[in-house]
Amino acid sequence: MIQDIEPYRLDNGYLDIGPEEQDRILCFHGDRIVARLNAGRLLCPSGKDMGAQCPRMVYAFQAAGQRYFLCLVEPEIPADYSAFSLRELRTIGLQGNLDIFIVYTAYHLWKWYDTSRFCGRCGGRTETAHDERAMICPACGNRIYPRINPAVIVGVKNHDRLLITRYKGNHAMNALVAGFTEIGETAEQTVSREVMEEVGLRVKNIRYYKSQPWGIAADLLTGFYCEVDGDDTIHLDSRELGYAEWVPRKEIVLQPSDHSLTNEMMKMFRDGKEL
Repeated sequence: MIQDIEPYRLDNGYLDIGPEEQDRILCFHGDRIVARLNAGRLLCPSGKDMGAQCPRMVYAFQAAGQRYFLCLVEPEIPADYSAFSLRELRTIGLQGNLDIFIVYTAYHLWKWYDTSRFCGRCGGRTETAHDERAMICPACGNRIYPRINPAVIVGVKNHDRLLITRYKGNHAMNALVAGFTEIGETAEQTVSREVMEEVGLRVKNIRYYKSQPWGIAADLLTGFYCEVDGDDTIHLDSRELGYAEWVPRKEIVLQPSDHSLTNEMMKMFRDGKEL
């Protein structure tokens, strides 16, 4: 999955420091990251490359011995660099997961900084805090912390078949039932509600599998397997899904990349290794 970057690790502790020439700068233009390809690696501009083009920067994290800073504005793209969409990064054949995980995590932070420029309590302009990862309002003292959205991925089993879905619209890849946890819910209650809402099925024996950070939507995804309880007739919510069918284990078609928790869960079931 995208977070599997061993032997490296992501050190996300906050530091109140500025960039040096050798540090890497993460710059976004909408949902596109400024970078260039180098021998299968995604190389972001250095502090030297950016110079004065990015006047507002904040420390992001460290990974594989490299410090990364986040540019809080959209600067001009330096010479020899391009802008890659987040979706494109999943298909260009990068070596390992390190670079795409760095970009997705940085995007999570960039979107949070962008949407936290004003205080939700008094409307004042916020500033970056110096003692922790937070935005602070000088007018009323309100502190805003990075938002993380809990969501579930659900592998619904029916003996030797798995419930495979596809989202409505231009989504050709197979997926599983998924949805966000709502106020007052446990993750297990989210599983039951989302399955009922999307395909009209009751489930039982809900069992946790694994979790995954998914920075592109600021999610923390939690994966669960469960079993259909009673009638297995699918009642599709056509407002959200374009397809939902019971697919035999050996006929499951995986996604083209192995970055997602959804894909791993489908693969585990296909290979008879699920919980």
